[in-house]
Amino acid sequence: MAGGQPVFIVDPRKEQTKGKDTLSMNIAAAKAVASIVKSTLGPRGMDKMLVNPLGDITITNDGATILKDMDIEHPAAKMVVEVARSLEDSAGDGTTSSVVFTGALLEKAEYLIEKGVHPTIVVKGYRLAAANAVEVLENMAVSVAEEDREMLEKAAKTAITGKATQKYSTLVAKLATDAILTVQERGIADIKRILISKEVGGRIEDSEFVEGVAIDKVALDRNFPLKVESANIALIDTPMEVGKTANKAKLQVTSIEQMDLFVKEEEKGLFDMADYVIKSGANAVFCGKGMDDKIADYLQSRGIYAARRVQAEALQKISNATGARIVRNIKELEAKDLGHAGLLEQDRDGDQGKTYLRDCAAAKAVSIIIRGGTEHVVDNVGRALDDALWVVKSVFEDGKVVAGGGASEIEVALALRAYASGISGREQLAIQAFADAIEEVPRTIARNGGMDAIDSILNLRAKHAEDKNAGFNVFTGDIENMLEKGVIDPLRVKVNTIKSASEAAEMVLRVDSMLKAQSQSIQDVKLEHRADSYDAMAPGPTMF
Repeated sequence: MAGGQPVFIVDPRKEQTKGKDTLSMNIAAAKAVASIVKSTLGPRGMDKMLVNPLGDITITNDGATILKDMDIEHPAAKMVVEVARSLEDSAGDGTTSSVVFTGALLEKAEYLIEKGVHPTIVVKGYRLAAANAVEVLENMAVSVAEEDREMLEKAAKTAITGKATQKYSTLVAKLATDAILTVQERGIADIKRILISKEVGGRIEDSEFVEGVAIDKVALDRNFPLKVESANIALIDTPMEVGKTANKAKLQVTSIEQMDLFVKEEEKGLFDMADYVIKSGANAVFCGKGMDDKIADYLQSRGIYAARRVQAEALQKISNATGARIVRNIKELEAKDLGHAGLLEQDRDGDQGKTYLRDCAAAKAVSIIIRGGTEHVVDNVGRALDDALWVVKSVFEDGKVVAGGGASEIEVALALRAYASGISGREQLAIQAFADAIEEVPRTIARNGGMDAIDSILNLRAKHAEDKNAGFNVFTGDIENMLEKGVIDPLRVKVNTIKSASEAAEMVLRVDSMLKAQSQSIQDVKLEHRADSYDAMAPGPTMF
């Protein structure tokens, strides 16, 4: 107070919460996100139906897809979603587990804080627990040789289990393994070299693996040869047609001669574009935008394959595989910008079909063509295949797997409880809470599988005294050795799950105050900051 008047150091228009209120709100938001996806975890997890504003429906139990399509506003909840996204980008799987684990960590932390443990002590304990958990996982990991195709396919099948396309897990696992083993070089598999295309119609069993790039385009001329040997490929990402003026314009023609002159000039501009392609030495051109029919006819009459409106992703895949540079100014196209493939081949039916680029010069590239009876089926297979590709990539590159079915989580929890007994201070409580939280993953798997969660966890703990790879077989209700059953997860997924979840929990626990600006309409903005204000354009001091 100054002279009896309150002093405001924070804009009163901002919403502010402090202390335990902030922590409680943030934890509640994170737990709410976890509760949304919790029922989807495990081989018998349930699906979610997502409906967008246009009425399009997506039915899936893929955690990354669910969280991506949700319109989440709370900042703490967004942090949890970022955990899932980062895990999806780094490992391609484990997103649901990471969110469930994050929610459990915060729930256990909330209990400790209510009992008088300071948040910084909880954070310190969580850090110690996370480091120890990673060590336990690395010690229990099993090595996988690069050429061990059987283990790679088992990892892929485990990732697919529980999804709508589970009965096609053998096919999807084979496609994913074929793709990764083909594109790998020196032990590194670049998923960017794998092009996935989808075709509605036919059976899932008709999905195929193609060595090379396959795109859903054919030459504009039906009579163009089906094969082009030693293809020199130009990639154009600019319209090859008459450009429209930015503003409305009128052209007044007073004679037939003027009209003829106008048409000839227009055609000259089109043929000049085609001549740049011809001069470069290309015998195949893929255009990401529109291409005038006159240009297409001009090129194809000279033996140059021409396709238009090729998707940006396909252009980039062709560039990666053939070494072609995507050109956005056709006047700059030169021979050095061209890519090369041993064979360009069309499989066409009328104006529809596919074009295959084989024996690509720059890098190994493959395509997977997914077929299915409906768009929903094809999309589900595509999501399952994406997970399978990332899992196979992780196992191939790291050469390490751990037992699935909740086995690794229980082993980590038991090890952490033993570790906590040797830690003095209240950090011991946080480490024990971390162990309880990580058990939430197998507990949820058991619950979603129709098993009694309490009895299942107790039985699994007891079984681990003699078998560290014991886990839940939710289809039979038994506890079995998961390695022998072929239920395995990449070590990378488990390690990243622990690291990302613990880091997210730490960030939430360290926040003790939150300021939220209220939205303002344009009328609320001061005149000197309005874009339509004359004073804003006048010279004067700059405001910071």
